[in-house]
Amino acid sequence: MAKYKEFRVVLERQPDDGYAVYVPELPGCISQGDTRAEAMKNIKEAIELYLSDLTKEELGSLRNRVSIATAKVSALA
Repeated sequence: MAKYKEFRVVLERQPDDGYAVYVPELPGCISQGDTRAEAMKNIKEAIELYLSDLTKEELGSLRNRVSIATAKVSALA
């Protein structure tokens, strides 16, 4: 039976259309797509390839490496 793990991904809309996407927990794991759906499909493939090269120890060290927080700043007018 396959095991599943969820990863947070960051999608960035590009000025020339399309999306860049990366996984903060997996340094260097990046992809892109013309649409949000295509970018998500492509990053899933990139994650699978990234994970296939890791040892058991490296896989175990992926837990909770990244946290996401909000920084509140005053707006410049």
